[in-house]
Amino acid sequence: MTCGKILLGLLVCLLCGWAQQGVLPPAAPLGLPMIAWPRDNPYSAAKVELGKLLYFDRRLSADGTVSCASCHDPKMAFTDNAPVSTGIKSQHGIRSAPTVINRAYSQAQYWDGRAATLEEQVKEPIANPLEMGITHEAAAERLRKIKGYRPLFKGAFGSEQIDIDRVAKAIATFERTVLSGNSRYDRYNNGDPRAMNVQEVRGMEIFFGRANCGRCHEGPNFTSNGYSNIGVGSDKPEPDVGRYAVTQDARDWGVFKTPTLREIEHTWPYMHDGSMKSLEEVVEYYNKGGIRNRNLDPSMKMLHMNESEKAALVAFLLALSGEGWQQIQAPASFPR
Repeated sequence: MTCGKILLGLLVCLLCGWAQQGVLPPAAPLGLPMIAWPRDNPYSAAKVELGKLLYFDRRLSADGTVSCASCHDPKMAFTDNAPVSTGIKSQHGIRSAPTVINRAYSQAQYWDGRAATLEEQVKEPIANPLEMGITHEAAAERLRKIKGYRPLFKGAFGSEQIDIDRVAKAIATFERTVLSGNSRYDRYNNGDPRAMNVQEVRGMEIFFGRANCGRCHEGPNFTSNGYSNIGVGSDKPEPDVGRYAVTQDARDWGVFKTPTLREIEHTWPYMHDGSMKSLEEVVEYYNKGGIRNRNLDPSMKMLHMNESEKAALVAFLLALSGEGWQQIQAPASFPR
């Protein structure tokens, strides 16, 4: 046996050992690229375990009634299937909760992109008075008083110190493991001609062809991570100004982040305001070219699709449902 083969065998054994110890993250499902873990928040199984507990723990809200999972429930594909989310004291937000699935591949968070990182995003709902309604320091102090969390923080970060930054890093690490891939489309795209039926293939051709959906919903996660104004809600008396509220740039008026289309079958209702209940309604909206407004994306034009073509496009969107997240469930118990 050559030295090269010996070294290769040792490397394989070492990698297998690291994977078993939780040093290496689990492999992404078919169709998804390797996750780029932040240098200041690398993967560890201990951090995922801690983050999962914190994600589901309602004690991170002011009155103990709301957790991250309240608006991003795994039973509902990590959304809440509501037009807008409900926080403490039954207060309502102004936008639909995006799915956590494949959030690892997002370059910015929220419909308006106001959070540059997932860690930054995690912090905001905790302190938002409409959502979890507790200050960051009060949330950290509450966790410090729970003895069962101390060894978990030590296992994840090397010491028992508990602060909002570590809370955010742990939850973000867990969220980056919530993935969807190996869909019928992925298997078809990987060379299995039987993975999609004739209607789904026709829908795919429309999606990437005449409908040009791939202009914004591109790449392995079916989003450019960009922003556009497609007119939704622009005809309201006081429309949501979208990213303009963040940038104050007139070009961003009514502009919203392009969401992933993976698991779109399960993440209804659709659009930033949750105004569309079905994929058929969404497709018809695009077919009509959206709602005219002063900043409408120039790609929004009437498509003139017939009923058969619209049905095929919906069928293709359903073929983007995959696997990788369905096994995630709320913890049976929490630290005391």
